Amino acid sequence: MASASNAWCERLQQGTAAAILGLLAACSSTPLPPATPPVPGSKTSAPSDPSGASSASSPERARLVLQRERSRWVAVDWSELPGWGEDRAAELWPALLQGCARPAAGWAELCARAALASPGDDHEVTLWLMQHLQAFRVESPEGETQGLLTGYFEPMLDATRKPLGGYQVPVHAAPPDLQQRRPYFSRQQLEGEQRQRLRGLELAYLDDPLDLLVLQIQGSGRLRVKSHLNDENGSWVRLAFAGHNDHPYQSIGKLLIERGELRPGEASWPAIRDWLRRNPQQAREVLWSNPRYVFFREEPLADPNIGPRGAQGVPLTPGRSVAVDRGSIPYGTALWLEAGDPLQSGNSPLRRLVMAQDTGSAITGAVRADFFWGWGRDAEAQAGRMKQPLRLWALWPRRSLGP
Repeated sequence: MASASNAWCERLQQGTAAAILGLLAACSSTPLPPATPPVPGSKTSAPSDPSGASSASSPERARLVLQRERSRWVAVDWSELPGWGEDRAAELWPALLQGCARPAAGWAELCARAALASPGDDHEVTLWLMQHLQAFRVESPEGETQGLLTGYFEPMLDATRKPLGGYQVPVHAAPPDLQQRRPYFSRQQLEGEQRQRLRGLELAYLDDPLDLLVLQIQGSGRLRVKSHLNDENGSWVRLAFAGHNDHPYQSIGKLLIERGELRPGEASWPAIRDWLRRNPQQAREVLWSNPRYVFFREEPLADPNIGPRGAQGVPLTPGRSVAVDRGSIPYGTALWLEAGDPLQSGNSPLRRLVMAQDTGSAITGAVRADFFWGWGRDAEAQAGRMKQPLRLWALWPRRSLGP
């Protein structure tokens, strides 16, 4: 693209859909940067694309390849990103600036440029990204390009400070000896013979043990703390992840499917909740089948429009932040994703610009992401429906790739 810099600047100023299409066409004949080892934690090479995949407009040629711990990145033309230029790209800009508060290695210069830039609309943001970033197809070390996209959200729950009425399920802060014993005690032990270890660490009380499990799986949540049972207002606080007992996560939905209690495709949170309420004698045993126990710390909720902090240490943006396997994709990386229709209402795929800003114990693999939907009931419903085939492209600063 450096060979077309003058035309680029002119098109960037225009900021039109025609400019994007023109740049896509120009990209098919633009040479890739040389194979240098600029990206910390990665190795580079320039073999022929082993998958044989190339765009119709781009002849097969040597491609820059970045080798990461659990993935391989293969440089591609912008024209190879399905649906590129059709997203509401301006919605990414706040998430990108959030990520730049703690930039990934190789992103400092681009983040400095972003702080001074002010692209106004979707076209201008798209063109700015094309000017400064190089697209890479993310695949497994073996060349697999398809993975899985799931969704998560921030629960909003009612709670009390002390056990009141039905509010008897405690949410705990991390015990002081958590790091001294790994793994720590299991969920069954902490709710049974070892429960005294958590005495005095109660942050709040919920009225449903499944709500505690949902809170622990999502890793954060908002509590409306009621001063009495009839309190309709309460005060909102946020619970942030503070650690876990180092036991593996086990899905209770999967367990109920294996037992024949639920059919495949029906293990949504409403269905699981309904089953537990209809089978109270088995509820505790089913919940104990997931030995992982998560601890929290309380934070003020100063602005209800700001999401929880992800593993990158910056607030998550609904619809624009994803959790990834950091062995495949560093925090702070811009991504283009393509997945199946999350609403299952048609054939239109989800194609979107997002930022890698979080992780999770179940988010492992080269082409794997968890899509942050936001908070509340709508976000819960959307996240619960999402389990789609996924393809990913990493967008990485061109200047960090060498001259």
